[in-house]
Amino acid sequence: MDWLDRMNGALDYIEANLADEISYAKAAQIACCSTYHFQRMFPFITGVTLSEYIRRRRLTLAAFELQTSDIKVIDIALKYGYESPEAFSRAFKNLHGVMPKSARDIGVNLKAYPKMTFLISIKGDVEMNYRIEKREAFEVFGVCGEVNADMERAFTDVGAFIGKEYEKGTWDRFNDFLGRPRDAWYHAALFGHTADTFKYMICWYIPPELKIPEAYSRLTVGEQTWAIFPATDGPNDKMHDIWRRIYSEWFPTSEYEQAEGPSFEMYYGYGRGDSGTGFSEIWIPVKKK
Repeated sequence: MDWLDRMNGALDYIEANLADEISYAKAAQIACCSTYHFQRMFPFITGVTLSEYIRRRRLTLAAFELQTSDIKVIDIALKYGYESPEAFSRAFKNLHGVMPKSARDIGVNLKAYPKMTFLISIKGDVEMNYRIEKREAFEVFGVCGEVNADMERAFTDVGAFIGKEYEKGTWDRFNDFLGRPRDAWYHAALFGHTADTFKYMICWYIPPELKIPEAYSRLTVGEQTWAIFPATDGPNDKMHDIWRRIYSEWFPTSEYEQAEGPSFEMYYGYGRGDSGTGFSEIWIPVKKK
């Protein structure tokens, strides 16, 4: 219950300051975790990024005010943090499908996103296997794509990126360069998080004394303590469910929170599609709370 109270307290703080500046650090402090962990955890639990949730709530309240008052559009725009009526109008139309002035028309259809509330859910009947390991620094290389941080879109974006690289022959060239069979699986790094996006890199460790072509991206990972979760028997099966359970079940009841740095989906094995054999793991850098 303490975790629920803290998370709901953070949402109460956000709700009370929708017309003012919202400090992510303050919200995280109320939730008793680091700002980095709070921002990473939020979309896995709610399905939307923290910035998107705040945007939806502000534009919901803006629509209510337009319908029930004579306040000018420019004043509402400034009240909810938009620097110009044009920026506010674009955001309003993207969410509601109409321009702000049309919100006052009788019969117009608008969208309302209610305040979120975290409720207790009886879980725990299915165990989560994990281990904690400390690893020295390492470096990987590969190809990167930008992915939307909203969980509603992230897994779709990742699938599209992987499919595009497969069609381009990236995997074959990657494995040929490493001297591995063409159907060898890869690892994937998740890093470079912003409020709305993150980078997804199809990658592998850099072998000693091997010169990496400039066409590939490189990523250096410092010495870290890792929480490692067995994920699946295949490259994709239910990976998203494991991610969600880590943030909604494991982190709230563990003594750890996420540390800054890349996370990984580690895929071990050979074969593509249904013929693939092997296993996978999720690696998340952690630190004691």
